[in-house]
Amino acid sequence: MSGQVLAVSRHGQYSFSKPNAASITLLAGLGVAGDVHAGETVKHRSRVAKDPTVANLRQVHLLHAELFDELAAQGFTLTPGAIGENVTTRGLDLLALPQGTLLRLGAEALLHVTGLRNPCLQLDRFAPGLMAATLDRTSDGKLVRKAGIMAVVLHGGEVHPGDAITVTLPAGPPLPLEPV
Repeated sequence: MSGQVLAVSRHGQYSFSKPNAASITLLAGLGVAGDVHAGETVKHRSRVAKDPTVANLRQVHLLHAELFDELAAQGFTLTPGAIGENVTTRGLDLLALPQGTLLRLGAEALLHVTGLRNPCLQLDRFAPGLMAATLDRTSDGKLVRKAGIMAVVLHGGEVHPGDAITVTLPAGPPLPLEPV
């Protein structure tokens, strides 16, 4: 199982969208160098307001470009970084990965998948109806969140568009991703 980095993005200030970059540097235990969400403890404003001492399980946001294709069919035009992701991927079913999956991006960077991004109302501020478009239901009624996954950095390194992504699944029975 593998994929490719399509784009990388970061922003040093709180902003919904993140501009693309030629590369990003991932820092072990912190996240994306120069990104407002980097740190050992939570940096997302809503989470800081609840408890600023909680561990940051959302250091890196990864989003599959296939979602852009799906949303385009519904009239939404999205580009990498538009909805706040740090790494836009292609060719890898991020939502199907179990908890604890390891992702190697490029030659050095190693991420530990912690869970799903929970779509929020900021999506509707960006484009009305986008939040609902990033949610779905399975045939048995279970909610499906399609706005990407979150990870922490185990080993840092530079990540560039075009870098390969290799997947190492955790041992044991797979545990489905839950929102973090």
